[in-house]
Amino acid sequence: MKPKIFIDGEHGTTGLQIRTRMAGRGDVDLISIPEAERRNAQLREDLLNSADIAILCLPDDAAREAVAMIEGNNRVRVIDTSTAHRVAPDWTYGFAEMDRGQARKIAGARLVANPGCYPTGAIGLLRPLRMAGVLPEDYPVTVNAVSGYTGGGKQLIAQMEDENHPEHIDSPHFLYGLPLKHKHVPEMQVHGLISRAPLFSPSVGRFPQGMIVQVPLHLPDLNDHASLGSIHAVLADHYAGQDIVEVVDLKESAALSRVNAVELADSDRMKLYVFGTAGAPHVNLVALLDNLGKGASGAAVQNMDLMLRG
Repeated sequence: MKPKIFIDGEHGTTGLQIRTRMAGRGDVDLISIPEAERRNAQLREDLLNSADIAILCLPDDAAREAVAMIEGNNRVRVIDTSTAHRVAPDWTYGFAEMDRGQARKIAGARLVANPGCYPTGAIGLLRPLRMAGVLPEDYPVTVNAVSGYTGGGKQLIAQMEDENHPEHIDSPHFLYGLPLKHKHVPEMQVHGLISRAPLFSPSVGRFPQGMIVQVPLHLPDLNDHASLGSIHAVLADHYAGQDIVEVVDLKESAALSRVNAVELADSDRMKLYVFGTAGAPHVNLVALLDNLGKGASGAAVQNMDLMLRG
């Protein structure tokens, strides 16, 4: 019998992307709730409890409500794409390449918290350096990032694309999260293994999908006489042996004159770069990904496949 997969919130941006990625797959039985019935709590509860894996593509409070609907039903496994459970100790963090054993943990988990798009890039850069002891735990981390506007969901998509929208945004690029209290900060801090909350400055560009995350570092403030080459070596060693996260060769990085935010649009991979000049006191670590690919829907499908194999 095929495993049953229920996407709770399949009509939102992330849910639609997951459905697209699963189109034509004959190894799973995708069960759905009609859009007209999406507020039918009893039908939702029935479908959640009938699934082998429930993928929650919901706001935080609705995700918590969905989890409460299946409490006591240990047969149902859950992937939550909201921020509700990303730092919860009883949930497994769904960044499979984060550590060597993380994919195995996801495969055996019942509750998996899908990472956020910005944190995937930031944690992907920070965690290897922390685990290697190069980055001090209390280093004052700064994360600067730009995302495609689809990361804001249907409301922001409409604001960016519909010129007749009452809150139409005609800016080619804008900053947000100006009070510096973005919901992704705890996730970056916990899974980035840093003791101080990072200073996170997110922004949105006028492109649908794609993302650049930057973490600049002062080399004299790091450990082990860190250099451009040694930092690259730590990242390359950490991600060796898998084909999702690519650490770009230093020579290839040095030959670049720019990084294109949309290069990995429609991809479920991520590229990491180490930019700088040999002997100079600074490096800029850069993660390139699709905010809806490795940053959301692509990661959810990857985690689902790991759980099905596990």
